[in-house]
Amino acid sequence: MATTEPKLNADDELLAKLGYKQELSRSWSSFSNFAISFSIISILAGCFTTFGQAWNNGGPIAISWGWPIISAFILIIGFTMSELVSAYPTSGGIYWWAAKMGGPAAGFFTGWLNLIGLLAVTASVAYGAATFFDLTLSTISSGYADGYSLTRVFITFVIIFVLAALANIFSGHLLAVINNISVWWHVAGAAIVILVLVFIPSTHQSADFVFTERINNSGYGSGFYWFLVLPLGFLLTQYTITGFDASAHLSEETQGAAEGAAKGIWRSIFYSAVGGYALLLAFLFAVQDPDKVTAGGGAVDLIFGQALPQGWHFLILLISTAGQLFCAVACLTSASRMTFAFSRDGAIPGSKMLAKVNSKTKIPANAVMFVAVVGVIITLPALIQVDINGAPVPVAFYAVTSVAVIGLYLAFLIPIFLRWKMGDAFVPGSWTLGSKYKWMNLVAVAEIAVICIYFILPFTPAAIPGNKDFSFKFVNYAPVLTIGALVILAIWWQVSAKKWFTGPKHTIDKDVVEIFDGS
Repeated sequence: MATTEPKLNADDELLAKLGYKQELSRSWSSFSNFAISFSIISILAGCFTTFGQAWNNGGPIAISWGWPIISAFILIIGFTMSELVSAYPTSGGIYWWAAKMGGPAAGFFTGWLNLIGLLAVTASVAYGAATFFDLTLSTISSGYADGYSLTRVFITFVIIFVLAALANIFSGHLLAVINNISVWWHVAGAAIVILVLVFIPSTHQSADFVFTERINNSGYGSGFYWFLVLPLGFLLTQYTITGFDASAHLSEETQGAAEGAAKGIWRSIFYSAVGGYALLLAFLFAVQDPDKVTAGGGAVDLIFGQALPQGWHFLILLISTAGQLFCAVACLTSASRMTFAFSRDGAIPGSKMLAKVNSKTKIPANAVMFVAVVGVIITLPALIQVDINGAPVPVAFYAVTSVAVIGLYLAFLIPIFLRWKMGDAFVPGSWTLGSKYKWMNLVAVAEIAVICIYFILPFTPAAIPGNKDFSFKFVNYAPVLTIGALVILAIWWQVSAKKWFTGPKHTIDKDVVEIFDGS
């Protein structure tokens, strides 16, 4: 008796049209897809860990004005990407779009930029979680606080990476559950933090301080404030609201992906922007002694220590630390799926191993471990103590966050520009911008180009060769990693890769693709 192939559902049929068979478990709901991007953006992570970057570079206005303005630009970027994922819902996401619209070279460079950004953002989130875990315990134990060292924080960072990897390898369904819980933890946690900072401190700053106060703790002269110092403070917003491409990378595991993944991107940005702004304003109004915060390098924990009794202080740090742990797990998931997809197309050394999927769990375990190991290696400079103007500043951490922002957003820029260039020849999915793409895509490209230039600049004059205080420990190594990587990739492409990398490879027969494509 002849057998017939089981009928494909709409998701599998669309994936087949794009050239892939369903290998990963499609067990994620649209809410779970939104949840992973919301968890990676994590206002309980970025708003806490990079607060000092904005405080030192601009002060309160870099936050009270910078956050909503930059958030609006990022939402526009999100809208343009929502349209793309609706048309092409694959785990390759960003680089697949670029290859589809611009050819193999565009896909190759986009993929590597995206991978570099995801590796960096995963490492930075895990390190931030380790820092806040250390702070949390130090709040309730003076003995533990006295034993502080960068080595101890780094060991905690490695342990967090190991635990996040185990959570990722165990079960795809477990990850979806974790991210669903994470959403409510972030919503309830942020609300609790805001309420505590509104009602517990005995005094609050004035609106004049929050919306007009300027601080320059960068080491640059006041003449550089508006066109250099303040824009460097925008790293807080640009870094916090990133990683939303996770909705694209998990689209092959999402039910109704053409619609669900598209909404997952823009909704995660919008809700994070609103919640993060409320959270940051609560921080600023709770400041008791601005000079001491500045002297301490702008660390947000100093605000809590000034404004709150020990018990409330501990609670806020606990809420943030847990949120950051959720975020680290989600970042590792997203980065491993990108690694899997890029390896599936043969673009990474060791692709055959990295593209393997566990037959039982349907998880790319090798890709998970690869991301964790690389994350630890690129964060090694965080073991070096750095003081700027006498205050401890985590230059290495901010450098990793800059690498994350530059890599991810440059990867976004390429397909966004290519979609604009295609014009009406682009065939949209069920979620589309209509004619609004004509200005939205250009605005997105311009914003990304500007911020990428700023975030490779030195954070302090002491990082500039020839300065009397120059030392390599002050150097923002983001341009070394990003520009250096691009040079290496360009050489690799010319010498070798262009001969064998032809873009995304089909995992089903070409005849089947043509059937679903209507060819």
